[in-house]
Amino acid sequence: MLNNLESFDTPYGQLTAINRDLGIDVKRIFYIKDVPSGDTRGNHAHRKNTQILICMHGEILITLDDSKSKKEILLKEGQSLMINRMTWATQRYTTGKDILLVLCSEEYNEDDYIRQYEQFLKEAK
Repeated sequence: MLNNLESFDTPYGQLTAINRDLGIDVKRIFYIKDVPSGDTRGNHAHRKNTQILICMHGEILITLDDSKSKKEILLKEGQSLMINRMTWATQRYTTGKDILLVLCSEEYNEDDYIRQYEQFLKEAK
C-alpha cells in the first residue's frame, strides 16, 4: 500500500512526520544511500518480515512479485510503501542520490531471507 507522508513546510525547513499507526511493530530500522543511478538492491523475499519502505530523497522504482503477479511502483520522496512477507522485492535507484529508510517488523535474521527466486516460487505455493 502506497502512502503519502504528512509534510509541513516552515520558514525553518520541511518536517515530515511518521507518527500514525504503521501497521507493524517496528523492531529494526536501517537506511540505504549512495547507490549508483540505475543499480538495483533487494532481489529477495522474507518469510516473516514485513517492511515499510520510505523514500527520504530521490525516486526509487520498486518491483513487487507475490508469485502470481508483478507490479512496479515509483516510490517518490515523502512516500511510504508496505511490503508484506513472502513478496519478492527489487529496488532500482534512479538518481544516484536516493535515500531509502526501511522499517522492519522483525530483527535481522539471515534465515528469514529467500535469496533465490526459484526457491521463493516453491515456498510461495
